Amino acid sequence: MTTGQGFPSLLEQFFTHRLLAQRQVSPHTIQSYRDTFRLLLAFVSERLHKAPSKIELSDLRPETISAFLNNLGEKRGNGTRTRNLRLTAIRSFFRFAAYQTPEQLGLIQRVLAIPNKRHEKKLIGFLSRPEVDALLAAPNRATWAGRRDHAFLLIAAQTGLRLSEMTGLRRSDAVLQAGAHIQCSGKGRKERCTPLTKQAVGVLRSWLRDPQRSTDDFLFPNARGGRMSSDGVAYLLTKHLATATHSAPHGGGQVETRGDVAAVRRRPAIVRRRRGGNEVMQDRAPVLLRLAAFAQRSRDACRVVAARLGRLDGLLRRDAPLMLLAAPLGGRGRMTLLVGCVPDLTESSGPHR
Repeated sequence: MTTGQGFPSLLEQFFTHRLLAQRQVSPHTIQSYRDTFRLLLAFVSERLHKAPSKIELSDLRPETISAFLNNLGEKRGNGTRTRNLRLTAIRSFFRFAAYQTPEQLGLIQRVLAIPNKRHEKKLIGFLSRPEVDALLAAPNRATWAGRRDHAFLLIAAQTGLRLSEMTGLRRSDAVLQAGAHIQCSGKGRKERCTPLTKQAVGVLRSWLRDPQRSTDDFLFPNARGGRMSSDGVAYLLTKHLATATHSAPHGGGQVETRGDVAAVRRRPAIVRRRRGGNEVMQDRAPVLLRLAAFAQRSRDACRVVAARLGRLDGLLRRDAPLMLLAAPLGGRGRMTLLVGCVPDLTESSGPHR
């Protein structure tokens, strides 16, 4: 192997040319891959008593990679998902190295054959309507932080945006005129327009009247006016969850431990409705309309969907239960919206889960 194609050179080319120039991956992917190889180099250096700059591709044998993956769980306490994520980064590098060092194809093939570790997939949790109401009532809206937290939690519960999307929202992303919606650029560099309910519009208008604390334009800033961190969101959610635990009418008056950021985000997907003493599952039109808007590739189409939200809300106030369906029309992810009656679920023998 020539010096120009040694492991240090290959690793540099993998980050600078493959990931950045060719694939243009997100900064989050770069950070994840960087952390993977930082841990791998430290492990191999300790195992082989070599400086990281002296490590060669031939030192990364399948046995060494497998030992590194096992070390993640045994010494660092990482879960199966993290272990598989690290393996994904290693596989990506070895696929790149296969084209640069064909003389090492045998070694590369054996490394690529390392399988993912299987794991149990737990049931996805969510918050019921009374639990969400208790969580939204927890912040003290007499303070600046309480008004921010209330608006943050309400928008998160009604739109289902990811944590990174919520913390990255700007004031200009909130369109509160006719066809009110939130627009953001999220995972996969996809632009999304999510319709807002009248309640959310009213809360956002009240929140935007508060003076800004810095020149930054974040919709939900931290105390210094900058972008909220994930730890900051976890702190405020834990704090308000503790308050809501004593007031939520669920299972002895408590909000269960599934009240994390992901559970709040999944709240719009499933809404519980109580009839005749039985709690049944029922989809609501604004929720599925939001999901249909997510599938739209055209921003103008999203605005049309948002503009019709009020009329569909009026249909839902009638006695007959209605459900909005999103049916695919064909290419480019276009959707059509259908409104129709759904059967009364309360006639079944038991509660639907």
